[in-house]
Amino acid sequence: MSNQSSDRRVADAIRGIRHVFVRDLELQAPIGVWRHEHGRRQPIRINLDLGVAQGAAAPEDELHAVVNYAHLVDRVKQIVDAEHVKLVETLAERIAEACFEDARVVSARIRIEKLTAIPEAVSVGVEIERFALR
Repeated sequence: MSNQSSDRRVADAIRGIRHVFVRDLELQAPIGVWRHEHGRRQPIRINLDLGVAQGAAAPEDELHAVVNYAHLVDRVKQIVDAEHVKLVETLAERIAEACFEDARVVSARIRIEKLTAIPEAVSVGVEIERFALR
């Protein structure tokens, strides 16, 4: 399991930022630049760390009052399944864009790992961090 992103501080009481995260989402993705990667899926692991502006007060105890992580996972699955993508960097950027569909999201850190790309490595991949341009 990957815990690389979990040690980074996202929540911030002074700025009213909550940390919404998805850990170690494993999917089969049509991804890769090499010929042998086309026409098949391979395992990837995705971690999301979102900074969500919601103030210091507790939100209303209703799902619409928070960023719904189940919805985030559904969006990630849609993006992964949409088409073959050559680069994990491209996939990470698309997922980051989707995170900002909710106006409360002010920052997104996306980490994508390919789990079988290099036999001698547990994983390889990319991590990006983006901020809302509002």
